[in-house]
This record gives sequence, C-alpha cells and structure tokens, in this order.
Amino acid sequence: QVQLVESGGGLVQAGGSLRLSCEASGRTFYSMAWFRQASGKEREFVAAILWGLGGAGYADSVKGRFTISRNNPKNMVFLQMNSLKPEDTAVYFCAATGRNYYTETDNDFDYWGQGTQVTVSS
Repeated sequence: QVQLVESGGGLVQAGGSLRLSCEASGRTFYSMAWFRQASGKEREFVAAILWGLGGAGYADSVKGRFTISRNNPKNMVFLQMNSLKPEDTAVYFCAATGRNYYTETDNDFDYWGQGTQVTVSS
C-alpha cells in the first residue's frame, strides 16, 4: 500500500523559513512533487524532482526561494522554503507519480499525502 506522509508545516513570520518533509512508502516513483492549495483557490504546482536524475522544476512564484530535494535511501522528499511571504500560506501536499516523464500537472500524480498547513503571518 502506497503512503505519503508530510510533516513540517506550521506558523512562521514573513521572511522566515520552514522545511517540509514527505516520506513515501510502498514503492518507488519516477518523480515527486509539492503542490499547494490556498483557501478558496485551486491547487497549484510548487516544485517537482526526478527521483533518479535529481533534476527539478519550480513554479515562478517560488523560484529562488524554495528548494526541493530528495533522500533516495530513505524514500523522502523535502521542500526548503525561505523568504516566506503571506501569499505562500496554503495547505501543502506531497505527490508522487510513476509516469516516466517529467510533469507539473496534478492530474498526472497518482498518489497524494494528506497535506500540511503552512501559515505565513505579515
């Protein structure tokens, strides 16, 4: 059974940092990603990483502030979030796909975590 479990969310002041973690179990994946959904808004792509090659991509809104990384032996993916802004406030979801191509489209991701709340105060 595949499970994705996120941790690391919380409340932080603008300009601060948080590190999200996601532990995957049940199988390995071609790529994993982070998405977020703010209250009243649609879910949006944040960052993705290729499990084997380690190549990564980011949404323009987080480029230069967020870094996605992985720990292959532990089957974990991380999202280091720096210079946080109030507009980064959202529930952050870890997602994984077995499709053998890079994608940023949420419909391509088959497995999802339960989400972790990130709140950035101004």
